[in-house]
Amino acid sequence: MLNLVILLGFLLATVVTCVRLSRADLDRWHQHPDIADPGDLHGEGSFHCARRIAAPEAEVLAALKENALATPRTILVAGDVADGMMTFETRSAVMGFPDYTTAAVKDGLLVMHGRLRFGRKDFGVNRARVTGWLDALGPLTEPL
Repeated sequence: MLNLVILLGFLLATVVTCVRLSRADLDRWHQHPDIADPGDLHGEGSFHCARRIAAPEAEVLAALKENALATPRTILVAGDVADGMMTFETRSAVMGFPDYTTAAVKDGLLVMHGRLRFGRKDFGVNRARVTGWLDALGPLTEPL
């Protein structure tokens, strides 16, 4: 029995180490979110949303960047305000699982796509994070 507990502990430590040290394939994650109309799309392990903007693109993206980087365990991994598209990585507190959120402005529409990297179900964390960032933008975006 003790051997089984030791083996399970070793396997858990190996998985956690692999997840924490995993590198992002930015060609895969830094892609323009594909939504053409305002609205929300909730998928298994992901959340897409689009809102019309009520301010200049650079102002909206700068505010979004500030709010995103204020989120615990979140870093900018690709793009910037000047590029019109940014991808953020947010890691879970305990296991360090990475989620990726890409935000872009195109044709007066702020489009965001939050999705998990490992697993299939995110238990609503991507939706909560993305809608929290949207709420923080306040009057810079138009409500649905």
